[in-house]
Amino acid sequence: MKGAWVRSGRFGMNQHTLLVAAVMLLIGPAVAGDAVTPKGPVKVFLLAGQSNMEGQGVVSMDDPKGYNCGQGNLVWSMEHSVSKERMKHLRDAQGNWVVRDDVVITFKAGGQVRKGGLTIGYTGYGGSSHIGPELEFGHVMGDFLDEPVLLIKTAWGGKSLHKDFRPPSSGGETGPYYTQMIQEARAALADLGDAKYEFCGLVWMQGWNDMISKEATEEYAKNLVNLAKDVRAEFKSPNLPMVIGELGNTGPAKEGSGMDLFRQAQRAGAEKIPHALFVPTTAFARPKDLSPNVSHGHHWFGNAESYFLVGEALAEGMKKLIETP
Repeated sequence: MKGAWVRSGRFGMNQHTLLVAAVMLLIGPAVAGDAVTPKGPVKVFLLAGQSNMEGQGVVSMDDPKGYNCGQGNLVWSMEHSVSKERMKHLRDAQGNWVVRDDVVITFKAGGQVRKGGLTIGYTGYGGSSHIGPELEFGHVMGDFLDEPVLLIKTAWGGKSLHKDFRPPSSGGETGPYYTQMIQEARAALADLGDAKYEFCGLVWMQGWNDMISKEATEEYAKNLVNLAKDVRAEFKSPNLPMVIGELGNTGPAKEGSGMDLFRQAQRAGAEKIPHALFVPTTAFARPKDLSPNVSHGHHWFGNAESYFLVGEALAEGMKKLIETP
């Protein structure tokens, strides 16, 4: 069903039933009188990080006081941004938000797991108020792959790689959110039941809490290498593709600043990981006066176009890695 999209209001269904039904739809319908013939193994991607992976891009809120009259939200961006033509696929001819039937996403937030076809709203806020990089990442990968796609999103705001996500190979106490990331990924894979799957990639979008700590910045490259090593070992995938999104918030950084040094650490770590790619994102920052959350520079000012472009760039990076075994 590559490229096939449906609109859906199924989010109130039993979540396990929803994912199973979606996967059965993805692996291919039976021809009358014949057994179901799977299209191929479900292609699985783990999307992990902190609040910018959770998703802070505003969809439609436009209160003048709290959301800058909607400038930079997704609705506004689809009409006024330089990316508006590239965003057209996010809505159907009737103006409804598209829900893909060939890309399934699962995300646990607030103790609740939401699962279903890819669309807006898979963020820590619940409902459909925000987007993260997963939206366009899923669209690009769904168009790229003939097989069904499952996105497992694991993200929590305000977490560092130095402590919270600390991988076992870095020594010391393993970060509780590293452990939770692995647990949630395994739970999502278990929900596939008997469906065959292939773990195809790790997408890492994180860094603010390490950037504001000199110690964490100095150790970041090593911890990033160990993260890749440990996740690959956990899922028995020694050559698992990994894309690392640059902490591009607020655009270009002053030379020698904390942000500049951290971005260098991100790049250095990525270059030491086999079959990994550092993805620059600073060009996707938008001015605060053309964004919904003018005081949230750490969240790309809530600009939906920024999150759209980050997701697109991460997916294009993943495509390159997949095409280069």
